[in-house]
Amino acid sequence: MGKEKLHVNVVVIGHVDSGKSTTTGHLIYKCGGIDKRTIEKFEKEAAELGKGSFKYAWVLDKLKAERERGITIDIALWKFETPKYYVTVIDAPGHRDFIKNMITGTSQADCAILIIAGGTGEFEAGISKDGQTREHALLAFTLGVRQLIVAVNKMDTTKWSQDRFEEIIKEVSTFVKKVGYNPKNVAFVPISGWHGDNMLEESTNMPWFKGWTKDIKGGTVKGKTLLEAIDAIEPPSRPTDKPLRLPLQDVYKIGGIGTVPVGRVETGIIKAGMVVTFAPSNVTTEVKSVEMHHEVLTEGIPGDN
Repeated sequence: MGKEKLHVNVVVIGHVDSGKSTTTGHLIYKCGGIDKRTIEKFEKEAAELGKGSFKYAWVLDKLKAERERGITIDIALWKFETPKYYVTVIDAPGHRDFIKNMITGTSQADCAILIIAGGTGEFEAGISKDGQTREHALLAFTLGVRQLIVAVNKMDTTKWSQDRFEEIIKEVSTFVKKVGYNPKNVAFVPISGWHGDNMLEESTNMPWFKGWTKDIKGGTVKGKTLLEAIDAIEPPSRPTDKPLRLPLQDVYKIGGIGTVPVGRVETGIIKAGMVVTFAPSNVTTEVKSVEMHHEVLTEGIPGDN
């Protein structure tokens, strides 16, 4: 993975069963680092278990299961590309450490994608006092994630209803505003994560949808799909001239190699040969090599994972 495109990090949030895994799986599947063979294997397994309808979510579940069994997965699997960005999906949705991970700040996402189920009763359950929709949005905002995309999912179950979409948008706008987001800066996209409508290509099922618009510093941006909304994330400023700060997400001990700390560079630059200090233990050590997605880099800059 070269360095031509900017890296952005997104976190996918929303109530259980809103379709986070299917939607994320779909993006990774179509624009990501999973090879055809793996996908065919997953499809076959899903079909054999009668879980054909979970095809995209299955991709994520398989990866999660392998991860939890301690098989280190090539993290490129959690990536996908838009025309402008390399996108890393922080922490697979539905992970039980999700909230903890968000709070540790290792998950400094540049943008949150809030997935909302459009189905009758589903939206209401997610947004109710017991639902996770508000909690996740509030957490994201409180943790400094200032950009938001709202995807109204499962539009196929509403018979592609414009009225339902508009009703949901109205209510969601009100609550994200209470949380702290300005609805004018938010792209609202009606999608089907399963059928693929408005995910990468414009849907033919919703001719009424004239596209989303959002205000940015220099005017407004328009688009039709979720992929375009992700591509319209405002590029984060990554301060390279400040001292190195790299919050650690995890530390692996790998036989024959040694200790491998993993994290994202927030400020400064990291290169092989540098002497770095860990806090709070004050341990000092030398950087042997810097790698991203199994590629050796001459240097890691802010935003690199």
